[in-house]
Amino acid sequence: MTNRTCHRFIKAGVFALVASAAMSAQAKIHTIRFAVDPTYPPFESKQPDGKLVGFDIDLGNAICHQLQAKCVWKESNFDTMIPALKARKFDGILSDMGITDARLKEINFSIPIYNTPIRLVSHKGKHLEPTAKSLKGLRVGVEQGTIQETYAKAHWQPHGVEVVSYADQSQVESDLVSGRIDALFTDAVQAQVGFLSKPEAKDFALTGKAVSAEGLVGPTAIGLRKGDKKLKAAIDKALVELAKSGKLSQIEKKYFTTNVIVIPQNK
Repeated sequence: MTNRTCHRFIKAGVFALVASAAMSAQAKIHTIRFAVDPTYPPFESKQPDGKLVGFDIDLGNAICHQLQAKCVWKESNFDTMIPALKARKFDGILSDMGITDARLKEINFSIPIYNTPIRLVSHKGKHLEPTAKSLKGLRVGVEQGTIQETYAKAHWQPHGVEVVSYADQSQVESDLVSGRIDALFTDAVQAQVGFLSKPEAKDFALTGKAVSAEGLVGPTAIGLRKGDKKLKAAIDKALVELAKSGKLSQIEKKYFTTNVIVIPQNK
């Protein structure tokens, strides 16, 4: 995604935040039910004892603490999150969901929070590029419902690339290691921290350039129902305050080695 696109999303979010400031001041949020897909470290995963951990979990808990609200976590497959949100099974999607034109037709989003590149992962000796020409005749794994799946099916599948969709990210990684697919297409940070750091991934690496597509690949935010203006105003205000206080930066540094937060912070 280009810087121009990112700035457009941020500018629009700031205007919306200012317009709704009075509403958020009057609104009291008691409980927020966040949906997560716990197969996507370092954003969210589940420990052996069943505890949910990760960047998005810490972020959601910080938002709830800022609002003096209770956080309730709902596990969900990524590709079912938008229909389930619209069906009111939870209140927000906090699961590394990027803002796209297609999703904006279905749901609303908080102000943009962070931006990470999208990359291919394959065997170190293959030197693949994220293009239809380079991937023709190969099998590329993606998680269902992701922008990676949308991009791969739109740009690569019509040109001879077999796009294989999986219910969760752990299945994509397992099939890459076993050789059932030739590459996986995912968030670069997720790949580096959540997969390539594992012993079984020692023969694999990020390959080629990052992918960008106007309107298809955007910054990450919290998915919200259209019409939930009270909740959006409260979450937007909390995010800005967390950025100003430095709490958001602390969470970022806990999980990432590069700066990904796009909310302006006080120097």
